[in-house]
Amino acid sequence: MGKASKDKRDIYYRKAKEEGWRARSAFKLLQIDEEFNIFEGVKRVVDLCAAPGSWSQVLSRKLYLPAKSSPDCRDIDLPLIVAIDLQPMAPIDGVIQVQGDITNARTAEVVIRHFDGCKADLVVCDGAPDVTGLHDMDEFVQSQLILAALTIVTHVLRVGGKFIAKIFRGKDTSLLYCQLKLFFSHVTFAKPKSSRNSSIEAFAVCENYSPPEGFNEKDLYHLLEKIGSPSGVEDLGFWITSCFDYRLPKWVVGGSKQEGGSYKSLDPVQPPIAPPYKTALELKKAANHGILEIDKLSLNSDHIWLHCVIPNSKHTTQHQIGEP
Repeated sequence: MGKASKDKRDIYYRKAKEEGWRARSAFKLLQIDEEFNIFEGVKRVVDLCAAPGSWSQVLSRKLYLPAKSSPDCRDIDLPLIVAIDLQPMAPIDGVIQVQGDITNARTAEVVIRHFDGCKADLVVCDGAPDVTGLHDMDEFVQSQLILAALTIVTHVLRVGGKFIAKIFRGKDTSLLYCQLKLFFSHVTFAKPKSSRNSSIEAFAVCENYSPPEGFNEKDLYHLLEKIGSPSGVEDLGFWITSCFDYRLPKWVVGGSKQEGGSYKSLDPVQPPIAPPYKTALELKKAANHGILEIDKLSLNSDHIWLHCVIPNSKHTTQHQIGEP
């Protein structure tokens, strides 16, 4: 959750920090549950593309913690939550973390082992690629990510289960709808109130998993290739329109006469423990320690070295990134 001016006016950004959520996206899953009651009867859940963990937090607070606090609870009755991501994330109560690739069927085998051979009641996926701003390209890459998630779904989701995934709306949305409709009797594209109106994102709420008769998980992509863009498809479920003003009141941003203060940015609830931009931060830190010029950056298999010029000195020094 960044500190850009747009975020300062976002009420969900502020509420997420105040309530201890790792990201504002937690409210999207909460609002989907309010509309579709997706957590009813759920005992086993898989969270795909889980980092930084806001959806896993929701699953923990809505499923695991209430069951754990029940006086009649036994360990065998506690819900099982498995979170999968390529990046590690800080621990969450009741959440088993698996660092793996959702495009690999072996990841599904690891999940099923955690479930003692049983299958999941619910699979959620809030993953998205780094957007480029080119909507057609972003929509295509996102649809491929959803189909990768569907690979896991066909292996780990029980018949009658539910699947929630982020989508990008576009001209080929109807194609994605038909592909999901192959496996679920009810597919609805919903836009929660906490999703910004300016964003093309929405969420596919897929209910009652019922794969085609004789379906083999290995034939997933051969089956999907047979589905062309439908003609004359009008009913794509219903959209939850977002007319809620998610901005903070002006007096919060600018400060009121009574409070006499301005907006104060809160620290992150849980900073990332292995950010992909770690090297950039270390380079910036090195520059702030008196390095005026970076004349060479060499990279080998084990270490990153900086060859730099020290101010008021004719000597060139060498520093290893990451050293204390």
